[in-house]
Amino acid sequence: MDQNIKQAILKGETSLGIEFGSTRIKAVLIDQGFETVASGSYEWENLLEGGYWTYPLTDIIKGLQAAYREMKQEVAQKYGVTLTTVGSIGFSAMMHGYMAFDSAGELLVPFRTWRNATTGAAAKELTELFQFNIPERWTIAHLYQAILNGEEHVPQATFVTTLGGYIHWLLTGSKAIGIGDASGVFPIDEASQDYHPAMVSQFDELIAAKNYPWKLSDLLPKVYAAGEQAGVLTEAGARLLDESGDLLAGIPLCPPEGDAGTGMVATNSVRKRTGNISVGTSVFAMIVLEKDLTAVYPEIDMVTTPDGSPVGMVHANNCSSDINAWVGLFREFSEAMGFKADPAKLFSVLFNKALEADADGGGLLSYGYFSGENITGMEKGRPLFVRSPESRFTLGNFMRTHLFSAFGALKIGMDILTLKEQVSIDSILAHGGLFKTPVVGQRIVAAAMNVPVSVMSTAGEGGAWGMAILASYMKNRAQQERLDDFLDQKVFKDIEGETIHPVAADVKGFELFMERYTAGLAIEQAAVDHLVENGGH
Repeated sequence: MDQNIKQAILKGETSLGIEFGSTRIKAVLIDQGFETVASGSYEWENLLEGGYWTYPLTDIIKGLQAAYREMKQEVAQKYGVTLTTVGSIGFSAMMHGYMAFDSAGELLVPFRTWRNATTGAAAKELTELFQFNIPERWTIAHLYQAILNGEEHVPQATFVTTLGGYIHWLLTGSKAIGIGDASGVFPIDEASQDYHPAMVSQFDELIAAKNYPWKLSDLLPKVYAAGEQAGVLTEAGARLLDESGDLLAGIPLCPPEGDAGTGMVATNSVRKRTGNISVGTSVFAMIVLEKDLTAVYPEIDMVTTPDGSPVGMVHANNCSSDINAWVGLFREFSEAMGFKADPAKLFSVLFNKALEADADGGGLLSYGYFSGENITGMEKGRPLFVRSPESRFTLGNFMRTHLFSAFGALKIGMDILTLKEQVSIDSILAHGGLFKTPVVGQRIVAAAMNVPVSVMSTAGEGGAWGMAILASYMKNRAQQERLDDFLDQKVFKDIEGETIHPVAADVKGFELFMERYTAGLAIEQAAVDHLVENGGH
């Protein structure tokens, strides 16, 4: 088998996906059977600078090169081959955010990530103008907020894109974007599979009095659907990606996609009535819709699959950060007691305690808001844990409460889809680090969504693997072969998964927790207001 893989590598029959996640950049090389051949990664963290969550350009390039270098080294160690080419490449990154460049290709302001809750006025005004929900995270909201703020860089802009679009441009010279990622930049017209032309005109009219030297269509990257080629690796791009100079130019690239799209691919959730939930620093659930929603909801993003089908997405800014912080505290205590706990075992022990807890978490309450939370209207990040004298303060209840809280804001949005809009969901496929501990995460999500939750054996591969699949689809699909058929009949044909159905007591317990969660939002807001008024940081 290794010999076959070696030959595939030498012949350039592999596909490479690189994804910039919120805490990790990962490179995954797959063969024509969609198996992972080698991988590499780079850990990083966003910074809060000048009031904005950002990642410095130096970290973006450093992380890109480090992830590729580690993957290349694994190829050399396992197969005795120096990697010089691959069949296709795809780049992916966190959706949304704002990267604006001038005519010289210089970044005008530091990258503003999806995590910023600083565009409320712009998002509200554009939603009313378009009669289409424009979330605060979207690129167009960031651009319009900069206009409202009178920021000096706006007239100098010649190109505005996402992180994925930037990496693709850097390595190919092509100002391209996949339709899924584009749907977090500006509303997409399903018929034309492009930015909504009427809304583009509305935006241009809205800012006409500013007399900027550009129209919106001048700034935005060109939209491509899955399966299309969106450029080739340039000589400069090859040197940037592989500092050693071994990588050859000319490799075809598929459209860059957002992490929402790669999550759909990695969980085989691009058909209608399927959904997936991606859990990390943030959490989002996406349901591929059979019909249009009847109203505009600020809690629901209308995005698309990588091949352009409409998707209702609920995105909460906060999920695992507060849980990780508490686990870090338990690790510190363990080490202070003289026991160096294995991180995986620590998570496993603490998570499994949640299964021994009271169904509703014993009356405890938590808000893991490291950053602002759009769904619940919190502008500032202020994690909060609350209990009353009547609460049952046990380790199990403590952990169950934090796990419940990780999906609290998400649940508010999902109820709009399932209860108000009567959206049917056959199943939810889940992926993300929270599911590394078997059973626990699935049971919690099944309780929150009240639908069966499946985790496939490929779930640990994540978005970089999904991006490599999209690169392979561009290179290896049959003529007219749809993405959903390619996934069903080729990629996931023999892949097994484990499904957990909702437990009635868990569902009832989560409902009781949500009663506390929604009622206590006023407490959280009051705490934030008090801290802000008194100079708290």
